[in-house]
Amino acid sequence: MNNSNFASQGASEVSDHHETARGRPSDVDAFNLDLERYWHEAIGLKYWLAGLITLGFLIGILITLLATPLYQASARLEVSQVTADVTNLDSLEVDSQVSELQYLNTQYELLVSRFMAKRVMDAGNLSRDEAFRAAFGFEEGEVQGRSIERILFENVNIGPIAQSSLVDVTFSSPDPVVSAEITNLWVQEFVAANYEKRFGANIEARDFLQSQIAELRERLSDSERELVEYANANEILVLNAGGDSGSESAGQTLVGADLQALNLALAAAVADRVSAQAAVVGGNFPNNDPRNQLLTKLSEAESELAVLQANFGPEYPEVQEKKAEVSSLRSAISGGARGLLQSARIREAELREQVEQVKQRFLSQQGQGISYGILKREVDTNREIYDALLQRFKELEASGAGQNNIQIIDEASVPSEPYAPSLIKNVLVSVTVSLLVAAGLVYLKVALSQTLKDPEDVRRRLHLALLGAIPRNTEGAMVDRITERSSHINEAYTTVRTNMNFLTPQGAPEVLMFTSSVPSEGKSISSLGVATSFAQLGKRVLLIDADLRNSKLRDTLELHDYDKGGLVPLLANQQTDIASQIIHLEDFGFDFLPMGRTPPNPVELLAGDRFSQIIEAARGQYDQVLIDGAPMLALADAIEMSKAVDGVIFVIQTERIKLRGIENALGRLQRSGAKVYGAIVTKVSQNNSAYGYGYGYGYGYGYGYGEERDSEPA
Repeated sequence: MNNSNFASQGASEVSDHHETARGRPSDVDAFNLDLERYWHEAIGLKYWLAGLITLGFLIGILITLLATPLYQASARLEVSQVTADVTNLDSLEVDSQVSELQYLNTQYELLVSRFMAKRVMDAGNLSRDEAFRAAFGFEEGEVQGRSIERILFENVNIGPIAQSSLVDVTFSSPDPVVSAEITNLWVQEFVAANYEKRFGANIEARDFLQSQIAELRERLSDSERELVEYANANEILVLNAGGDSGSESAGQTLVGADLQALNLALAAAVADRVSAQAAVVGGNFPNNDPRNQLLTKLSEAESELAVLQANFGPEYPEVQEKKAEVSSLRSAISGGARGLLQSARIREAELREQVEQVKQRFLSQQGQGISYGILKREVDTNREIYDALLQRFKELEASGAGQNNIQIIDEASVPSEPYAPSLIKNVLVSVTVSLLVAAGLVYLKVALSQTLKDPEDVRRRLHLALLGAIPRNTEGAMVDRITERSSHINEAYTTVRTNMNFLTPQGAPEVLMFTSSVPSEGKSISSLGVATSFAQLGKRVLLIDADLRNSKLRDTLELHDYDKGGLVPLLANQQTDIASQIIHLEDFGFDFLPMGRTPPNPVELLAGDRFSQIIEAARGQYDQVLIDGAPMLALADAIEMSKAVDGVIFVIQTERIKLRGIENALGRLQRSGAKVYGAIVTKVSQNNSAYGYGYGYGYGYGYGYGEERDSEPA
């Protein structure tokens, strides 16, 4: 950036300040400058930051070398959502209908729960497992259940595979065999736990039914044995096991069957006897009786006999033969019917006698049938209960034999090489941490920096127009650099002068006072430099030394011979002619009103109307009146002088006064009614110029000058 560009930049900043004050935001620029400030703070701390990053790199390597190798085994599960029961039987527990994502997330949480850690610990008896104890460094007597659960819980991990029902389960330990065993045990126990959760109620019911069936089987066996023994003891032969009542049970015995058969036989014998008797009396025989054929032959013979008698007479030989045949047939029929009747009567009598005998036996057995029926009902009841329980057990067995919806796809194998520690990962992590620490260090450096380091803070923090940034002088006496037109100091004050011309539409305010927060910030030199720049422009300029407590211009300009005259006598009304107290500085090209002797009461001198009268008199004689005022401190000098001037130029030295102190000083000025037009930043070094100010000076006049001893007067 050349000098003209810097002047344009300064003028633009003055214009931007007023536009921002009217409401136009400039947050983007501030943000960019903030990033730039952080960058240059990092450049300033580059050795510290490089050391932090190197330390992080070395720590990553050291951690890798000292860390215990860890082996990771992995198994894969398939977690499918529960489907309907294919047995089509009612289960004891109804599965809730949930979304697939919710179900999978639930299973993932259960998979890495403390419940699973405790289950794996118990299933593997890890408190007594020597390999597990050695892998995790448990000493004798140190093993506790909670410690093992914590180790299992901390070293197991799951990795659901996207867009699938698969999930990988991994376990890490210093022993590859232990890692594989624990991983397989973990997935096996999870599958078993899920099966128990789904069918646990059925399993418990089956166990209960098994015990009940065994007990009832014993009771049924005892009741059947008692029934058989009672039947044998009383010679009760059961022909049919059916029937519910005792009488019916008794009726199914051998005696009852005999009585029933005899009754049937007796009824048949009575029917035969009646039939035989009817045959004897009326000649009527049953249809299937053989004697019906004899009757048929008899009818035919009688018909033939009648025909023969009618044709040949009674004495005809054939008639005699036919009569003999008819007589023979009648004798055969009559004799057979009587014999059959006699036989039927005998059989009927015998059957009646047998029925009476069996009836007596049956009646005597009816009392025993009641007890037999009671025993029989007990056997039937026990058998019905046994059959019902057995049927329910078979149903539960069929229902509980459903397929588990969680299956092991791949079992874990013993890893051949450790997965941790990873040199690349450890170095990346440690370097990342060191970078974060370095970034935090830079941030703290910027955040805790309470002084003005970036000239842009004048606009961003103090809300003032930045009139110029004066570089730190390292090339000789400051006065010589101000008067030398080719010097970077002179160019800097030329920029300040140019920016001041944009403060009002008419140009630079006629009367301006220079002040600062504390002494030695470059206030006096700045007033001298600005006055010289205005004089070089051809204007009539008056510079007034109004720092009545500690004049720096007197020493800077080496005007020790002017102690008797000056501003102080004018303020004390000892001198009334202002022109007689002004001296012309040929080397600088402007007039100068020295302070004179240091008064005992500066505030009283400045508080009166005399100072305003002096300023008004000077205003009529000069184009530009510049006043080197007193610093703010806790004094009222600058506040009293500000009442007589058009405005105030605030001078700030970089990296000296805290911004809060500068804000307080500005606040005092503004509350008093003074108009602060802007600020000049002095002693800008190479670090400060890196923020964007001062390149014009360094580039044209020896950029790269070092941090040598400050040779500027205050």
